[in-house]
Amino acid sequence: MNVKAISTNVGKALLVSALFMLLSMIVSLADGRDSAFVPLLISFIITLLVGAFPFVFVRKAPALTMRDGFLTIVLAWVLSFVFGMMPYVLWGGEFTLVNAWFESVSGYTTTGSTILNDIEALPKGLLFWRSSTHYIGGLGVVVFLLLVMPEASPYRLKLTNMELSSLSKEGYRYKSSKVIWIITLVYVGLTLAIFFSLWAAGMTPFDAINHAFSIAATGGFSTRNLSIGYYNSDLINVIVLFYMAVCALHFGLIFAVFATRSLKPMNNAVVKYYFGSIAVMSLAVMLSLKFQGGYEHWGRALMDSSFTVVSYMSTCGFAICDNSMWPLLAGVVLLFAAFQCGCSGSTTGGVKVDRILISCKAIGNEVRRRLYPTSVIQTRLSGQHLPDSAVNSVMMYIVVYIMVIFVSVLAVMLTGTDATSAVSGVISSVGSVGPGLGELGCLDNYSAQPAMAKFIFSLDMFLGRVEIYPVLIVVSMIFNRRK
Repeated sequence: MNVKAISTNVGKALLVSALFMLLSMIVSLADGRDSAFVPLLISFIITLLVGAFPFVFVRKAPALTMRDGFLTIVLAWVLSFVFGMMPYVLWGGEFTLVNAWFESVSGYTTTGSTILNDIEALPKGLLFWRSSTHYIGGLGVVVFLLLVMPEASPYRLKLTNMELSSLSKEGYRYKSSKVIWIITLVYVGLTLAIFFSLWAAGMTPFDAINHAFSIAATGGFSTRNLSIGYYNSDLINVIVLFYMAVCALHFGLIFAVFATRSLKPMNNAVVKYYFGSIAVMSLAVMLSLKFQGGYEHWGRALMDSSFTVVSYMSTCGFAICDNSMWPLLAGVVLLFAAFQCGCSGSTTGGVKVDRILISCKAIGNEVRRRLYPTSVIQTRLSGQHLPDSAVNSVMMYIVVYIMVIFVSVLAVMLTGTDATSAVSGVISSVGSVGPGLGELGCLDNYSAQPAMAKFIFSLDMFLGRVEIYPVLIVVSMIFNRRK
């Protein structure tokens, strides 16, 4: 294990957090040096010193192995959680140690779950830091790290291969040195477009930039207790709905659309399935609300259903209405949306529509093989042949994903949480969605959950954000080392 190389690269990830703490301090000063300034200042100094500390003693870091790469990813995330919770703990209020940890993990993993009962009581400096954790985590702590790495470094390629899933790498079709810049260009471009759109629609610049951070990162932290519903504006609702749907698309496809000035890159099976599933689920929820939920007007039922479905699928978790009392059918549809989520190669969590589509095709092919044993049947996606190894990898990931949900639900229920909150909370946490059902609905929070349940939910957020395997590999490395 190359301690020097790991420490310096994890230090770079912490320096990114320190940079955004500094920006949050500037916001605090602009707001008349609000009560968040001192907590942010202390947190900034500590994070900066710890992040810069390895560079004092390490002149030239040795080359990294694949094991070192995996360990660096896990440490970069975990230490970001730890240092990211300091401004909350130092500020106080509702932020107990457990609550601060939960809020920090939720922010960096772009889950958007919160323990806050009164978000608007937070000073602007702390609100900006809260949204900044989304922005850092959305692009990925490791991706930010790669931006400051020399292009010739073998570590760049190693971390690119580990931070991006195989499905998203296949879709970019660019060299690894260009992938990071493509992601960053799309990410920053979407953020600016969202900011100016929301500002023009009536949000204050502060609210607009915070919500732009959350939407681009498909996170969900809002500056308002009522989320997007606070603004009571159909124009803002439509703008947020549109950008939530776009930000859940493959970033490589978004780049290709602007690079080619054509919508042809969107003409593939994954995108069609993505928008098709949004339409079908929105229709199902709308009908449920109209005939079972007491909605009088079709227009309001359509707006609430489509916004909420896209909010769950994109893992943004924003709300324009209270879904805690929605009919069972609507709740089941939302749970599937939280399980499936958006496209691979985006900042969303969940299983991803790519894997769902591939698994459906694989199941159909297996049925045909049993009907026609002598025939040669291949799994194809958008005209491309998928090798059996890729299909098996997809199926195995879905199995592991479901196993994590099953074990987590049992563990959460043992803490005394009711079944609805346990199931929906776990699915939402692993999928980085945020809201669940019932007591964990769109306008509710996790403050009433037991401390152990909050810890399990936060662990699920982390597992879902890094797509499980890096954590399992590091755990396996630790146990093998002990043996």
